[in-house]
Amino acid sequence: MQAVVPAAGEGTRLRPLTAEQPKGLVEVAGKPLLTHVFETLAALGVESIVVVVGYRGEDIRTYYGSSFEGISLEYATQDERLGLAHAVLQAAPHVDGEFLLMNGDNVFDADLSPVVERHRTTGADATTLVERVPRERARAGGVFDIEGGEVVGVVEKPEEPPSQLIPRGVYAFSPAIFPACRLVTPGHTGEYELSDAVDLLIRAGRRVETVEFEGWCCNVNTPADRERVAAHFESL
Repeated sequence: MQAVVPAAGEGTRLRPLTAEQPKGLVEVAGKPLLTHVFETLAALGVESIVVVVGYRGEDIRTYYGSSFEGISLEYATQDERLGLAHAVLQAAPHVDGEFLLMNGDNVFDADLSPVVERHRTTGADATTLVERVPRERARAGGVFDIEGGEVVGVVEKPEEPPSQLIPRGVYAFSPAIFPACRLVTPGHTGEYELSDAVDLLIRAGRRVETVEFEGWCCNVNTPADRERVAAHFESL
């Protein structure tokens, strides 16, 4: 299976660490942030990775080259950071068949194989790792609407969340996600949201599955997040 890793952002909240290097190369717990991501994907048996680069993307290309621990690396460029659905479309020419998508700033200490297994056994067009969070946090982003154990929609930043399940930054997709991403219209921020593309799949009658997250994860956005990751791995 292939994987797509969006890693185009500037990482402004990590400044000054990202003033002269991309976020993906910032050292976290003794290794670059993207190395954590690639190692997680390697454990899932991924054979090739498409890295979507933008800010100081050439630095990432130079650092990793064409392979990582035997996994083939390709690169796509996202010149304008217009959201995850837009990033997926930049990777589309390099993807052939089913693929995983993992955000380039998440550090996991968890077994993510249930996402791959659920995707393969159900024949879903999208399988999403989800996390159960407090209702206040569920108002801040995409939330899954579940009825009778089935996903019936995705709602972006709802005042009254239909559930407490939010995406955790790991997805398995069929190629059906690409036309869905092309149909997405930008939100009030000007970004093309991946959650909107998943919602379009649901509305088209496509099968969407969720796997509830078990384990530890940190989305690295700030110096405090770096410290949290370091403390976690030092405690093991």
